[in-house]
Amino acid sequence: MKYDYIITGSGCAGLRLLYSILKDPVLQTKKVLVLDKAEKKTNDRIWCYWEKGKGLFEPIVPHEWKELQFLTSDLTKRFKLEHYSYKMIKGIDFYTLVLNFSKAFENVRFKYENVKQIQIENDIAFVETEVGRYAGEYVFNSTNLFNPEINTQNSLLQHFEGWVIRTKKPSFNTEIGTLMDFRLRQEHGATFMYVLPTTAREALVEYTLFSEKVLDKKHYKVALENYIKDHLKIEAYEIIHKELRVIRMSLANFSRSSNSEKRSINIGTAGGFTKASSGYTFQFIQKNTKKIINNLRKGNPPNPTITFRDKMFQWYDRTLLEVLISGKMTGKEICSIMFKKISPEKILAFLGNESSFKDDIKIMNSLPKAPFLAAGLKQLK
Repeated sequence: MKYDYIITGSGCAGLRLLYSILKDPVLQTKKVLVLDKAEKKTNDRIWCYWEKGKGLFEPIVPHEWKELQFLTSDLTKRFKLEHYSYKMIKGIDFYTLVLNFSKAFENVRFKYENVKQIQIENDIAFVETEVGRYAGEYVFNSTNLFNPEINTQNSLLQHFEGWVIRTKKPSFNTEIGTLMDFRLRQEHGATFMYVLPTTAREALVEYTLFSEKVLDKKHYKVALENYIKDHLKIEAYEIIHKELRVIRMSLANFSRSSNSEKRSINIGTAGGFTKASSGYTFQFIQKNTKKIINNLRKGNPPNPTITFRDKMFQWYDRTLLEVLISGKMTGKEICSIMFKKISPEKILAFLGNESSFKDDIKIMNSLPKAPFLAAGLKQLK
């Protein structure tokens, strides 16, 4: 049997693509095979992102914030969002939504097998697993099969532990989310906390670092305990969810396609849609998926065209990461300068690749010239 589309990996990128295919009246009858080593049954992550208006996954957003704050030892910047909303989605809610929706489609099959290889033969895509071999018109790959070499010279690690805590008495203002709190020791690299309250008694508290290596697990625990006690002034609470993850922020070139025939398309992190300087992935997957669906509907090759603005944002991103990797400026220094001088909403637009060229110039002019000019020229080579 030949499938129209094979999706390898049923994480955010794979299931987002499947959901969009099945939602589209032109594509929803296509034969689709989804391959992964295991079914998604646990709340293994929480995604936070910002967008304008109501999005596709609004029914599973448990909370959103229209007011955020940025903190350092000498700066408190609280700001209301005019155009954006900052939103949260739990992984298990996302998986459940897509998997339940797909049950109504007999043309969709799930197989839980480990993907070993993807090959193109006679303009047909083949996926080999430990169990069998499957053919398709296109393969959408979100596995790490074709990832480039990543090392300490071309990348940093974003590593974090997040706790969802529940307090015995009301302790949070649900209207305000803490985007970054840098009032922490910075000896390991850029180090900050997120605090996102969803109810008066419940919040996600996340300890995040950008550095070359992860730390001992005890370090994250102690840092979270101290922050909850010393900064949030909370003594009694229970931990109802934990998440410990590592995201690679890399200058390595992730290819959008793993073959010259364009029959195998890399999506998600595998396709370079993890923003190198910040680790943001969720909202870039949404944008890329829309472009893929639009191309498929028109009968065009699915891989989106990379525009001049795409290339500009990639250059900005790589320049910023180069500055961080080189150690010429710290993440705290860069973020503090930007939030002091630039409208926070313009910063979010910039980080989301939605800013105007005029605002790009303002942001670049707000930062020290020497380190960024050197890093920018290096990334043009």
